[in-house]
This record gives sequence, structure tokens and C-alpha cells, in this order.
Amino acid sequence: MSSSLNRRDILKLLALLPTSLYFSRLFQTAARPSTNPDAKNVLIVLLDALTAKNIQLYGYPRDTMPNLARMADRATVYHAHYSGGNFTTPGTSSLLTGTYPWTHRAVGLGRKVLESMRHRSLFAFFDDYYRTAYSHNNFVNTLLRQFFADIDYLKPQKDLFLRNFLAADRLFGSDEDIASVAWQRDAKRQGNGGYAYSLFFSSLYDGLDEARMRDLIALFPRGIPRIGTDDFFLLEQGVDWILSQVVKIPQPFLGYFHFLPPHHPYSPRRDYVGVFYNDSLGYYFQKPKSVFNHNEEISMTIQTNERRRYDEYLLYADGQIGRIYDFLLERGIVDNTWVVFTSDHGEMFERGIFGHRTPVLYQSIVRIPLLIIEPGQQQRRDVYTSTNAVDVLPTLLKVTGHAIPDGLEGTVLPPFDTQAPGAERSLFCVEAKESSDSYHKPLFPVSTMIVKGKYKLTRYVGYKELGSRDPWYELYDVENDPEEMNDLSASQPRLAAELRDELEHEQAAAEQPYQGG
Repeated sequence: MSSSLNRRDILKLLALLPTSLYFSRLFQTAARPSTNPDAKNVLIVLLDALTAKNIQLYGYPRDTMPNLARMADRATVYHAHYSGGNFTTPGTSSLLTGTYPWTHRAVGLGRKVLESMRHRSLFAFFDDYYRTAYSHNNFVNTLLRQFFADIDYLKPQKDLFLRNFLAADRLFGSDEDIASVAWQRDAKRQGNGGYAYSLFFSSLYDGLDEARMRDLIALFPRGIPRIGTDDFFLLEQGVDWILSQVVKIPQPFLGYFHFLPPHHPYSPRRDYVGVFYNDSLGYYFQKPKSVFNHNEEISMTIQTNERRRYDEYLLYADGQIGRIYDFLLERGIVDNTWVVFTSDHGEMFERGIFGHRTPVLYQSIVRIPLLIIEPGQQQRRDVYTSTNAVDVLPTLLKVTGHAIPDGLEGTVLPPFDTQAPGAERSLFCVEAKESSDSYHKPLFPVSTMIVKGKYKLTRYVGYKELGSRDPWYELYDVENDPEEMNDLSASQPRLAAELRDELEHEQAAAEQPYQGG
């Protein structure tokens, strides 16, 4: 018996499926009335894994984000803005809670913040706004589901995936984990030995997949953008959904939209592939390989090619940012909306390290863009004081007239507070994805970073790669040495000791509740 289905068979099968399967999400509407119609909206847009280093606005030689540069003409641009962590979970958690990872404890892959912080997020503090959110990223959705009680409409992740037909989370929302495993085995040929448990469902899935995806393959020569192995999506479709929302949902609204590009795999549309092939940029800083580089075969040529692919994907994503910006201008939405553009962390193409699954905290991976457009703003402002993702929440609370609760570790950003922090304020970043139990024990192994003025000190402790150098410290003058080529820890021991003591004191205070774990 053949396991294949022809087009007529597929159409017949579709006709037999219950209508509710298709339309269960279609007619969801805003049920929560606005209680503060005179307040300004808040729109937050994130591109994932976006390093400030690869943006021309911040001095990069390639013009990777011309539309972001247009936005900057009427925005406040932050030039020394840092993430709270070096990958999605801690970076996003710090943005949404206004606390550092050693406080919210969401440091592992896909972890949640402390349960005691469930109702202390951006969404909870804007309880007089209509709150909506969406993300392509699985780790972000783990957090959004944790904050679900304080979100009026959380767009289901797979609603904006191309292969969302019969998706497990749509059919069995209350049993998503079990249903997802069953669906992988029954329909997607990921059971034992690579065979589906059900020939019927796998044939149905494959037939639909081929029909839906055929035309897109030629449009994306490096592969259609995806999460994991086959959750494909189009950034254009996600942007379409945002634009449809901001004109019809109740006001004031808080919108948080977190898109995956330019996160790996770097899959730009065909018209962006190769746009930087003929430039003369090359890899203009050859750096020593990191002790955390596990692949000695990585050459400068490989890193140069990967960085170029990333830049092409970044240019593609910037085209969609331009669509959002033009829509906000044309509809006058920028006149009554605080618009925030940022990222959760950066990306590495140096020292033999790709991406962001690494213990290191170099500038490429922790320095991220931040632009804030004030309602009605017409002229650009530039802020060179160091800032952190934990500052975004208290700033938005301040400018929208909300009280700033105790417990936030960020502060109101300049120029939105007359008592904004000075240049010598200390900022922190934490990486501890290998820590075994962040909810009950001190973080170990762990990378921590302090930025104070123009100096940045990083402490690495507990990693097997360090050997006898554990703990290991690096000190850089990031103002005069932005590429972090000259480690000052030996030549300036007094400064290194001062920053080390402050960093260890802050971490010890945060870890005190877990010392008995």
C-alpha cells in the first residue's frame, strides 16, 4: 500500500477536518476595555541576536541597517547600551523585569524567572494598558507564558509559522509538551529510526508541506527562516500582523514583539544574498583565539564569511523594520506612542567563537542597540553614558506616569529624568547557562561583568577551560580600546582590584539567599 497522497486526496481530507481547527484563533478579539484613554501607547520591537557592533549607526563600515539610521533621525540613540546576559533567556528576562540575572535567576536555556517574580514584569506594571505580545523565539515564549496572567492577548507562536496546520499547541493547548512529542513522532517522521508512527498523518503532513513551501524555496536560497528543524516563518508575515494590530487594538496599548532574525541560521531573501561580497571590509581585526574556543580549525576566512552572511540577514531584517517605521509615520502613530527598538543580546564572529552559546562577555555579544522615539519627537538625541537593559522598564514606567516599584535594579534613562545616573554608575551582566540549579544554589560556573565609566572588567570562574587560571579576570578600556585587544588587568592592578571587589560584592549580595543551597 502506498503511503503517498495526491492533491485531490489532500483536499478531501481538509474538507473533513472540523472548522474549529482553522478558526479557533481567528476571531479572538480584545475583550478588555481601556481604562486610560489619554495615555501614550508603548510599542517595543526586538530583533534577536543583534549586536551593535555590526550596525553602521554605531560605527560599523557596512551599511547594514539604513532604516534604523532613518529612525535615529528622530530618536534618542544609546551608544553604550548593554544586555543583562549573553543569550535570550537572561537578556530578555532582564529587560522584562528590570533586574539582573543573578536576581531573576533565569540563567539556563529556556528557564523561567523566579516564581515570586511572575507578577513583577513589564506587563504586570502596565495593568491599565491593553497588553499584547508575540515572539518567534521558543525561549521568549517560555517567559511570556509565565507572564500570561498579565497579558491580554498572547499571540500563539505557531500562528505565524508556515507549518502551523495541525500544530500540537493549537490542538491541545493544555497538554502542549506531551502533544508536541506525539506530533513529532506521528506526523514529522521523528520517531525511532526516522519513521513516523502514523503513515496516514505523515503523508498528510508531507503533502501539505510540499504544496505550501515549494514557491518559497527559490525565494530563500539559503533556506527559509526557521526555528529548530522545520518551524519555518516569514518575518514579513510577522510584521504584517503587528501593523494590523496597532491600528485596531484598544488604546493605550503595550505591545511587545520579539522577532528571531538576525539570529542564526542566517537566511536572507534572495535579493539580499551576496550584497556585501564585493566590498573590501574583510576581517579587519584579527584577534587571539579565546580559551573558550573549542574548534581550532576555525580560520579568519570562515569567520569573515559567517559575519558577511549575518550582515546580509541583518540588512534583510532592517527592510522590515523600515516597513514598521514607515507605517507608524504614515498613520501618525508615532505622535502618541513611545517606540522602543532594541535586542536581547549580540553575536560573536571573532576569537574562534560563533554566535552566543559561549561563556564570554565581549562587547560583540553584550553591547546591543537601543533607540527610543518619544511621542512627537522630531530631532535626534545621542546618549553616550553606559546603560543597561534593566533600565528600560523603569524608564517606560516613568515616562507613562506609572509608579516605579521597589526592587528594580535599573534606573530611568537620560534624558527622561533630571536625576539620571552619571558616567561612573556601575552596570552588570551575568552568564551562567551551565549553572546546575540557579533556583536554589549560587551560580557556578559563572561569568560576570562590571562596566564603570570607560572600564569593563569580566570575571570567569568555575570553567574547566580555565585550568589553573581559575578565576580569570580581563580588564579593558572600552572607550579607547573598543575591540578589547589590550588586557589591562596586569598593568593596572589597583583599578582591576577595585572593580573586582565591587563586582564580587554585588554578586555576593545577590547570592546570599542561596548560600545554604
